Amino acid sequence: MAATTMPAQEVTAWRPAVPGVTEVFHAHFTEYAYPMHVHEAWTLLIVDDGAVRYDLDRHEHGTPDDTVSLLPPHVPHNGSPVSPDGFRKRVVYLDGTHLGDELIGPAVDGPDLRDPVLRQRVGQLHTALTRPGEEFEAESRLTLIGDRLRMLLRPPLHEGPARRDPALARRLRELLDERVVEGLSLEEAAGVVQAHPAHLVRAFSAAYGIAPHQYLTSRRVGRARRLLLAGQGPAEVAALTGFHDQAHLTRHFKRLVGVTPGRYRNSSWTGSDRSSTEGVRPAIGTDQRRRHG
Repeated sequence: MAATTMPAQEVTAWRPAVPGVTEVFHAHFTEYAYPMHVHEAWTLLIVDDGAVRYDLDRHEHGTPDDTVSLLPPHVPHNGSPVSPDGFRKRVVYLDGTHLGDELIGPAVDGPDLRDPVLRQRVGQLHTALTRPGEEFEAESRLTLIGDRLRMLLRPPLHEGPARRDPALARRLRELLDERVVEGLSLEEAAGVVQAHPAHLVRAFSAAYGIAPHQYLTSRRVGRARRLLLAGQGPAEVAALTGFHDQAHLTRHFKRLVGVTPGRYRNSSWTGSDRSSTEGVRPAIGTDQRRRHG
């Protein structure tokens, strides 16, 4: 009996603790084709390998790897691979938090968006969604994605310069400083300072040159450095500084400091190390010796 080859199907799905996200779906399909169906949520789709062709509202569309596709809720669509190699895709399903019903019509008319900034942001969102402890980053990135989608689907008649709001940025920084360890969600922060989440992220980034989630991580790493130099272990420090676990601390610590927390702790001088170097003058270079006669 001849052996048969089954179509390749790899699927990972989960629901993260990020407001507005109902599901994250990563998949690799070869011969599988979706029949006509609908979703209750918005479908935000990027294809990393291969391409998908699909019908939406009786019109054919496609998703090359530089495209972001946004399929509106309750509108039937299907999907199939363009080539025998299939496709690899990443999808975020969104409720109406970031996208309102007024965008359904524009999304039906033009679901495939070729915008490099949007494509990069969606990829960054997926990276954050796969890492425990990065919910604040994912929420911030999703807020800017929603902002970008609204701009692309319903462009403003007059695009003015970005409005700066240093006072709002300062209020958020003070809030983050108060909540370094326990943290907070972007939705909660927006409620406290009474501002739209997208405007809050833009104002903070414009004022300080760093996104709110990056600022909070930097503060946590700074606190971790002090605790490590005081002799505490990386696992304990992770718990005391607001990181999800030791691996979460290690990833950000190495990115910002250049070494792992364990190596950083072991490289610190002890009291005996410092005393042994007291009175020892550092060597001076040839040029310095010449200047000193």
